[in-house]
Amino acid sequence: MSNKEIAVFGGGCFWCTEAVFQNLKGVESVLPGYSGGNVSSPTYEQVSAGNTGHVEAIEIKFDPAQISFETLLNVFFATHDPTQKNQQGHDIGPQYQSTVFYMDDRQKQIVEEFIKNLDSDNTYGSPVQTEVKAFDKFYPAESYHRNYYNENQDAPYCQVVINPKLQKLRSKFVNLLK
Repeated sequence: MSNKEIAVFGGGCFWCTEAVFQNLKGVESVLPGYSGGNVSSPTYEQVSAGNTGHVEAIEIKFDPAQISFETLLNVFFATHDPTQKNQQGHDIGPQYQSTVFYMDDRQKQIVEEFIKNLDSDNTYGSPVQTEVKAFDKFYPAESYHRNYYNENQDAPYCQVVINPKLQKLRSKFVNLLK
């Protein structure tokens, strides 16, 4: 892939968002990690404590000739609840805040317009709480977090939380799947 781009999203637990985006055509790689905070090289334990400023995030490398940033946003907003502040389901704390980290002014404009349209259409019945922040640094998560769903599909969290997200992905975005 010669002309790849990067998107960084925080949509709650990074195991969930990683599993969703790994299934999309045009996505080269998805890496779970931490972004947006003020601690260098944070650990999972530090981020989980909720005082680093980091959110659990994913770094998506994608081919814009196969999948657009806008399409990634469509999937992102459809597979988590962007109306919750510092929470996704039972995962509670600032590390689970819905966040889009933009790489440049183009991505910033696209995501701001996207959220504006969601709110003006009252898509969720509540205002979108997703934060839009300039990308600074991404810290990859520890290796045991990577490819988590694919290696732990029988785990209760995967069955109860991730499987419904993947079912939604398969029903709403079948044409985008690998």
